[in-house]
Amino acid sequence: MSSQDTKTTRLADIATAMTAVTEAAAISASRWIGLGRKEDGDGAAVEAMRAAFNEQAIDATIVIGEGEKDEAPMLYSGERLGLGGPAVDIAIDPVEGTTLLAKGMPGAIAVLAAAPANTMFRPGPAFYMNKLVVPPAARGAIDPNAPVEAQLKALGKAVGKPVSQLRVFVLERPRHEKLIADIRAAGASCRLVSDGDVLGSLFAVLGDRVDALMGVGGTPEGVISACVARALGGDMFGMMAPQSDEEKAKVEEFGLKPGQILTRDELVSSDEVIFAATGITGDDMLGGVRKVNGRTRTETLLIGGGNQMLRWLTTDRLLND
Repeated sequence: MSSQDTKTTRLADIATAMTAVTEAAAISASRWIGLGRKEDGDGAAVEAMRAAFNEQAIDATIVIGEGEKDEAPMLYSGERLGLGGPAVDIAIDPVEGTTLLAKGMPGAIAVLAAAPANTMFRPGPAFYMNKLVVPPAARGAIDPNAPVEAQLKALGKAVGKPVSQLRVFVLERPRHEKLIADIRAAGASCRLVSDGDVLGSLFAVLGDRVDALMGVGGTPEGVISACVARALGGDMFGMMAPQSDEEKAKVEEFGLKPGQILTRDELVSSDEVIFAATGITGDDMLGGVRKVNGRTRTETLLIGGGNQMLRWLTTDRLLND
C-alpha cells in the first residue's frame, strides 16, 4: 500500500470515528428533547461523546471543549482521548442549540470538527467571536474591515446577485440590533434565528437559504465553522469579541487582541479537515433522532476536506431505552 493509500485509509477511518461520536451524543441528548432542562441534555451528550471518543483508534486532543479543566470534568480543552492512532485536533459542540433542545424546537445538532494535530487555532479564554462566512465564489472578495454595506456590495458582485436578493444569517440577539439595521439599510434581508450558527455557516458556505453569516457567536462554533469553510472552499474571518471586561482582560492576557482579525486559514491551517453533525431535534438539513420499527434512526452530515464532498448518512440501530 502506498503512503497516499495509507493516508486516505486513515482519513476514512477518522471520518467513521467522528460519525460514531456525534451519533452517540445526539442519541443521548434526544432523551431530553422538550423537557426544559438544557443542562441535563447537554451533560448527557458530553458523557456520550467522551465515551464514544475513547472507543476510537485515534489520538485526539480537545482544542475547544466544554471549558477549562477546572470548569468541565470531561471534554475540557486540552483533554486527550482515544485508543491511540492518527493525532488529531478536535473542536466540539455536544449540543449546538441547547435551548432548541430544551424547547423541542428544530435545529439542535451534535457537532464536531477534526484536523491534523496542531493545525487548529487555540482560543484560550476567548469565548466570543465576530464572524463573517461567505461561499466559495466570494473567497478573497470581502474586506472584513469594510462597512456592512460595502461587504454586501462586494458579496453581491461575487455571487452574481443584486444586494436586494442577498439574505444574511444572523443570531437574534440584542447585540446585533445595529448589524441587522445596517444589513436592511443596505437593501439585503436577514434570516434571524435564536441559536445555531454552525448550521448558519454551513448554509452560507453552500449558498443554501442564505448568502452569508454575520455577527457575534461562540468561539467554538467559529473554529468549527472555519473547518466547514476550508473543507468546502468558502471563506471566513473571525474577530475576537469579548462580551465583558473580565473576558477582555483574559483575552489580552492570553496574547490576543479584541477585534483582532483571523483568516480562515489561521483558524484551521490544513485542508485535511473533517466535519460531522448529527441531528437531534431535526430541521430541513438533518432529520432528528427518532424511533423507526423498534430501532433508533439518526441522520448525520459528514464533510471531508480535500474533495469537497458531503455525505448524508442514515443509520438505524437497536438500542436499549
